Amino acid sequence: MNEETMADTHFDRCRLVLITPETEDDDHLLDSVRSALSGGDVASLILSPGARHEKAFQTLAEKVVAIAQEKGVAVMIADDTRVAGRVGADGVHLEDAKATMAETMERFDGRLMFGAGGAKTRHEALELGETQPDYVFFGRIGYDNKPDPHPRNLAMADWWASMVAIPCVTMGGSMPQSAVAVAETGSDFVALSTAVFSGPESPGERVSTINTMLDEKAPRFTEEVE
Repeated sequence: MNEETMADTHFDRCRLVLITPETEDDDHLLDSVRSALSGGDVASLILSPGARHEKAFQTLAEKVVAIAQEKGVAVMIADDTRVAGRVGADGVHLEDAKATMAETMERFDGRLMFGAGGAKTRHEALELGETQPDYVFFGRIGYDNKPDPHPRNLAMADWWASMVAIPCVTMGGSMPQSAVAVAETGSDFVALSTAVFSGPESPGERVSTINTMLDEKAPRFTEEVE
């Protein structure tokens, strides 16, 4: 995540990361992103290509990056270093980072931030951590189809947050309230998609509601552990 963006906030609790919704309607996606970013604090946005070809995805990414960065929100491009570089994104989110993480980070030598996903076990997570990514991601994009976060993701986040300094981002569920369950693990960030971009309320209203819940219920990182 963009360290400057994080440093410029007063937040001492789990923050929100958005994952763009699965839709082939670019105009609808852009409207949804604008709405979501109008609703309050968002630390970062992970932009996934879906079924788009590279050229179409690059065109979309240029627009999303402009919208998000104007709001001070870091943009991570999922699994495409070329598009990330071309559109001036902040970094790349690697869904299955184990095979390529170290080599890819070395090739870009600090020019992009990197998020590492794909760890299913503690051992795999520690291996990813050895490459010093900007964050480790617990969960999978597109698998937030149940109301609550996956228990394995919560368990991994709880373990990681208690012993590793590298930030973790943990996938929430399909309901806004799932953000609180993630925050209670000590995870630095909760990633939401369906919980924000689906439902009767606008994405902006959902983001506002989620931030209010986190303000009221998320543990503070500076609280002393008894």
